[in-house]
Amino acid sequence: MRSRHVSGTLLSREHQPREQPASSLRAAASRGLPLSKEQQLCERPASPSEEEQPHEQSDLSEEQQPHEQSSYDLLNEAKQRLGKVVKDTTRYQVLLDGLVLQGLYQLLEPRMIVCCRKQDFPLVKAAVQKAIPMYKIATNKDVDVQIDQEVYLPEEIAGGVEIYNGDRKIKVSNTLESRLDLIAQQMMPEVRGALFGANANRKFLD
Repeated sequence: MRSRHVSGTLLSREHQPREQPASSLRAAASRGLPLSKEQQLCERPASPSEEEQPHEQSDLSEEQQPHEQSSYDLLNEAKQRLGKVVKDTTRYQVLLDGLVLQGLYQLLEPRMIVCCRKQDFPLVKAAVQKAIPMYKIATNKDVDVQIDQEVYLPEEIAGGVEIYNGDRKIKVSNTLESRLDLIAQQMMPEVRGALFGANANRKFLD
C-alpha cells in the first residue's frame, strides 16, 4: 500500500502543469504549434497605454523644465547687470533720485527715514536734497527727511533704498532687487508669451 501511495504521488506530480519560459512559448508559436489560452495570455504584448504613459509623463516634465529654467536665467542675468549700473555713478545717481522721490510719494508722511548702503550715503544724500523741494511743491506740505547713519542696508545687495515713516512701522522697499522682482512679476505673462507662445488653456493673466 505504501509503494502504491508513493507512486501515485509521483505520478500526480508528473502530471502537474509546469510553467514554460517565454522563450519556449515563442518557439512553439513560431513552429505553428497551438497555444493554450494561458500561454497566449503570457505572450500578450503590453497595451499602448501601458507602454506610452511613462513616456508621456517624462515628456511633460522635460517640457516644463526648459520653461522654468529660461525664466530663472533671465532674472539672474538681469540681477547681474544691476552691478554694472551701480558702477556707473552718473546712471546710479539718476536711479537713486527717482527711487527716493518715489518712496516719499508712496509714504506721504510728515517725517521719513531713508536707509541705504554705507557706500551709497553721498549719492543718497544728494538724492534726498533734490527730492525734498520737489516733494513740497507737488504735495504743498512740509516734510522732514533723515538718512539713517546708524543702521545701513547690507553691502551685498545691489543698491537702492528703503524708506520708513517716523516710527518705522511702515516701509517702502525701493532696493534694486525689490524693484527688479516687482518688474519681473508684472512682466512674467508677457515674457512667457514671447518665449513660449500664448497658452490656449490659460483664462486669466497674473
